[in-house]
Amino acid sequence: MISRHSLRRATGVLAEGGVIAYPTEGVFGLGCLPGNAVAVQRILEMKNRNSNLGFILVASSIDQLLPYIGELGDKPLARLLAREKSPVTWVVAASAEAPRWITGDRDTIAVRISRHPIVRALCEAADSALVSTSANISGRPPASSRLAVQRMFGGLVDMITPGETGGLGGPTELRDAGTGKLLRAGPKK
Repeated sequence: MISRHSLRRATGVLAEGGVIAYPTEGVFGLGCLPGNAVAVQRILEMKNRNSNLGFILVASSIDQLLPYIGELGDKPLARLLAREKSPVTWVVAASAEAPRWITGDRDTIAVRISRHPIVRALCEAADSALVSTSANISGRPPASSRLAVQRMFGGLVDMITPGETGGLGGPTELRDAGTGKLLRAGPKK
């Protein structure tokens, strides 16, 4: 779990337009508030990532994702809300309000309702979904600890949130919410 002090500090950094690193289900992520184009640009530069790829949004509830997602049918909504054994990131239609710096060149958006206690606490304290991308330089393995984030990014990140990953061992599985089609395999079990 995250201390109240660390949680207040992290949400303050986010509110001021900063970038944080935080543990997720499988790896450390880099994140910011989704409405902050400048912070998203910083993440792109840190990772040496192509802006056309878009980002994942993580949230503690569906309500935090609603401004960013388009119309959902019953099946995609059920998949998004399902309590899977392993966490799944779902690709859904993006709303007209979803910023291009989040969706990239797509008309879809990748979202996950997280069960990781630190991700949930951050989203609840910020009262917002968060941008989430693995903490790594593009093409390199993602960081799985605070120390690895520090070594990879040094002072480029405004705060590294204390805590442990959920032990998944890699980025989450990615699936199309409409069809269930596997788009990216999760870690080998």
